[in-house]
Amino acid sequence: MLDKSDDDRLGGPGHAVWDLVSKAGLSLGLELWDLGPKAQGDLDLHPSDWPSSSNLNSPQEVPDLIQIPNNGSKPLVVDVQVFVSNVFNVDILRYTVSSTLLLRLSWLNTRLALNSTGHQRNPVMLPWDVLWMPRLTVREALWVNWQDKSPQARVDRDGHIEFDLALTTETNCDFELFHFPRDQSDCHLTFFAFSNTVTELEFQVHAVNEIVSVKREFVVQDLKTQIPPQHLVPCFQVTLSLQNTALKAILTLLVPGEALLLADLCGGLLPLHTERIAYKVTLLLSYLVFHSSLIQALPSSSSCNPLLVYYFTVLLLLLFVSTTETVLLTGLLARGNLRAEDSPSPALNGEQHDRGKPGPNPEEAPGAGKGSRRSWAEAADRIFFQVYVVGVACSQFIFIALWMWATCKLDPAPGAASPHGGQPRL
Repeated sequence: MLDKSDDDRLGGPGHAVWDLVSKAGLSLGLELWDLGPKAQGDLDLHPSDWPSSSNLNSPQEVPDLIQIPNNGSKPLVVDVQVFVSNVFNVDILRYTVSSTLLLRLSWLNTRLALNSTGHQRNPVMLPWDVLWMPRLTVREALWVNWQDKSPQARVDRDGHIEFDLALTTETNCDFELFHFPRDQSDCHLTFFAFSNTVTELEFQVHAVNEIVSVKREFVVQDLKTQIPPQHLVPCFQVTLSLQNTALKAILTLLVPGEALLLADLCGGLLPLHTERIAYKVTLLLSYLVFHSSLIQALPSSSSCNPLLVYYFTVLLLLLFVSTTETVLLTGLLARGNLRAEDSPSPALNGEQHDRGKPGPNPEEAPGAGKGSRRSWAEAADRIFFQVYVVGVACSQFIFIALWMWATCKLDPAPGAASPHGGQPRL
């Protein structure tokens, strides 16, 4: 390893860099087990390769390296490449999404540039805490896990610095669930550098989609980056466009609901005097259990709730109306039959007894009334069934049309709608 005597042989201008590297516990990426008289030649390091004395004059100026490099009247440009490798755990109930990213930041610090002498030298790996670098904060993050706790920066001889940050984060996402389960939402990850101002720092950002797995309920359709305008601090934004595959929701939500509605329509073909009322009540109770669990599985929002919430509520009302019609007609028919059986015609029976003629069967008169009551009840039931089928068909077509073409305008965010809120402006 290099020591002070070797540094004196290599030249005085490198004294400050030696102090920086020794603090980092490094040897400029070069390891020597034996230092002989030709140490300088073995290292392929020339005294003129060290930074000039105008850049680094003394060890006291080394702490300046943790300050943002001066780029004159223009802000320092930091190039950012965002590699998105995974998007998982999309939770529409909590409005959160988890993702894994790699940020590759690069910028130029002329204070670390070596003099050009034609001698080649490998890049230097320096710890992140001895150099300036943007301290990033994710605005939408609930938590962030930086995978490398002690990352290192790669410094080239021309002062070009490259730095990689790998992270896993869970962020808030405003899902647009009006057309759930065929919904598509844009989830944003906004990175802020609060330790600097827009006059000191500027980002140039690019994104690369490295997701190779498609075995997800939500798939990433697009990946975009932008620099949000009119912010007081430097920032950049990554946008993930998520598409719901909808297969799970169709199998678990729409198919059972449509099956119950079809079963209710088939129940209307049963005669009134059979066990139709028990069949209808059983269907209604079953759907009530299904509806209670369904509402818990669907997300809720202050505005633009999913159309499925209204759709399944309409199905519940249709089943309730159908069951109510069956109960009312069955009850009225049963009450009329009991009244006819309990009140026979005494005048007609006495006249037939005085004449001594065999009269008609005493059950014949009530039977005639019972048949007339059954006929009008069945007629009313047939009319209701036809109207009910038309109503069910219309509700299905209306729902399909709304699902395909209807849009919903979200209410403005509280920060943008309040009199003194909104984005800060320059």
